[in-house]
Amino acid sequence: MSQYDAPFEIHVHGEVRLRPEVTYEQLQEALKPLWTYAGAKSLADGAESAYEEEPGIKYEKPDHLLTICWTVGGDEDFRQSLDEMCMSLNEIAEQGAAIEVTFYDAAFDDEDEDAEEGEARDDFLMLFVGPTPAAIMQVQRDLLVQDVIHLMERHFDANELQGVVSEVDKLFTQRFDALVSSLELGKPPRGSGGGSGGGHGGGRRPRHLH
Repeated sequence: MSQYDAPFEIHVHGEVRLRPEVTYEQLQEALKPLWTYAGAKSLADGAESAYEEEPGIKYEKPDHLLTICWTVGGDEDFRQSLDEMCMSLNEIAEQGAAIEVTFYDAAFDDEDEDAEEGEARDDFLMLFVGPTPAAIMQVQRDLLVQDVIHLMERHFDANELQGVVSEVDKLFTQRFDALVSSLELGKPPRGSGGGSGGGHGGGRRPRHLH
């Protein structure tokens, strides 16, 4: 698909710490769903973002850190590539991490005053990867606590919110116990929250510019 006729500009953003023994070849294979979608023949060929001001896909070997700030033109089928990427990153991640993915409607221009009335078809996903379900849930828990505290600090002092944090921890403990129980029974976990979440609304998200 041409970058110019793609219905969405898709931005992938996040950092994943990898296991020390992971090789570049393993990383290239894990990220193959991304660079092949972009029409590249290798990770090095596909690591550059569609926007020059974005660093693209970088691997800092001394710190074993994968950094992604990368935009590609695409369609809804890119979600399948994301699922495949997350499954592969689970195998080489050292700890849990969150990856933000934003679909920007390429046909909608905020600055075009003559544009037809209507809302952009933007969408936002938060994906989670990690070596274990517990590692993934820890990242989900930490992000939720940050969001809750940020929202409630407008009305309460931080020291008043410990009870709220405790309730969030209880919810994640229950979810993890249910996951372990279902895995022990050899059944797929119910209500595990999956690897992603998203939704519409709230206006257009600003791009990550560096």
